[in-house]
Amino acid sequence: VQLQASGGGLVQAGGSLSLSCAVPGRIFRFKTMGWYRQVPGKERELVATITSGGSTNYADSADSVKARFTISRDNAKNTVYLQMNSLKPEDTAVYYCNAIPTMWSWGRGTQVTVSS
Repeated sequence: VQLQASGGGLVQAGGSLSLSCAVPGRIFRFKTMGWYRQVPGKERELVATITSGGSTNYADSADSVKARFTISRDNAKNTVYLQMNSLKPEDTAVYYCNAIPTMWSWGRGTQVTVSS
């Protein structure tokens, strides 16, 4: 199974984007899910996580996203979301979703480009 994130695009600094990722199978509701991002030449980094019960966490290393990003999920729709506000140029990356630990193929991700 290859996950496909969507909702990326080109936005000016300070703007917002809403990403979504649909996950097939009933196992979704039992899995902790995460949003990751990767820029060329760097390792993929974890941005935010959400447990099956809805508890969230944001990676300290991901350039202070906690105050700007919100991860959520809809278990009835098998979908995980990432609302991104006050975007900065350094948020430019390809964004992916996956379980934690990862269990599905990464897919192509969705490109987020923030212009200054």
